[in-house]
Amino acid sequence: MSVLEDMERLEQLEELVLELLQQSEEGAAIIVEGKRDRRALRELGITGPVKLGTQKSLLELCEEVAREYDTVIVLTDWDENGEKLARLMAEFLTNAGATVNTDIRQRLKALVKKRIKDIESLNTHLFNLRVELNTMNSNSI
Repeated sequence: MSVLEDMERLEQLEELVLELLQQSEEGAAIIVEGKRDRRALRELGITGPVKLGTQKSLLELCEEVAREYDTVIVLTDWDENGEKLARLMAEFLTNAGATVNTDIRQRLKALVKKRIKDIESLNTHLFNLRVELNTMNSNSI
């Protein structure tokens, strides 16, 4: 990866995080797989509702979340299990009447797939990428 590509990737990742923050502040719920995923989002500054997709039956969770929130962002990992969960959640949430956003997950996955495999690593990945690029920028001056 070139420095330019990494800089563009970092910029796009930060834009996605801002989009998540904005949608969360506007009342969208975010569903993640586990507590470490939720912690990573909190460390990124997301203060809105972050629901755990593994605390109860998936159908029950989706129906409950759809009753409480109009918009739901599905942010499962991009491993095989996460892909399956994302498909099922999107289907259950849509059937329960919620507007489902899987686009942010897809764009995140496209930007980081070769480097990280889960939401819990996102905050650390962003931090490391910033440090790496700052180090390179200060070395090139």
